[in-house]
Amino acid sequence: MPNRPSLYGLRRPPKRVIMVSVGLACLLVLAAVTAFFTGRGDHGAAAPAPPVPSSSAPAPDTPPSGRSSVPRISDPVEFSKAAATMLWSYDTRATSQARQLAGMKAWMTKESAYGDWASVAAQIPDPVLWSRMADQKQHATAVVAEGHYPAAFKQALSDDPAAITKAYIYAVTVTGKQTITWAKGGSGAEDRSVTLAVQCRPSADCTLVAIAPRVAP
Repeated sequence: MPNRPSLYGLRRPPKRVIMVSVGLACLLVLAAVTAFFTGRGDHGAAAPAPPVPSSSAPAPDTPPSGRSSVPRISDPVEFSKAAATMLWSYDTRATSQARQLAGMKAWMTKESAYGDWASVAAQIPDPVLWSRMADQKQHATAVVAEGHYPAAFKQALSDDPAAITKAYIYAVTVTGKQTITWAKGGSGAEDRSVTLAVQCRPSADCTLVAIAPRVAP
């Protein structure tokens, strides 16, 4: 076993984008340079402003498998910050790989036309690697620094504000730091950044749609 175990969560998000609907495709055309999922706009864009979030509490390190573990947040940026904290946090000492997946899936949109579960599930190791990480008592915590709408996404909304009403899916980039600890005092930390596609329909809590590609800030 190497001195430093595999650090789950440090890999880059996948570059591929799945065009999941005609509604999304409309905005993707407007933002072809970055080709990422639609969103609901931001302060200063021509689209309606997002509602004030009902909460900003992050998910726990070892998420239970039920929907009750997901914070009720209606603001895209605040929800994305909580979702990133969830994705970057884990504890192999107390949670199996299957339970980790179940906890993550509870955050997903129930609208199958839009959800890309594969891009989210790909963020954790397979059961064999998870077991090896557990042998090393590996666990991680995350601190989010900020979240924002990427510039190209804001421009796309400005060009076509009505596109937001097709699916209410927003692109949000979140940055922060992940600290990983393992047996015998081992530890490491790395700055993290991820762009998420989140769905926040009016008068509803936000849900996770996909891991979107890296885009310009």
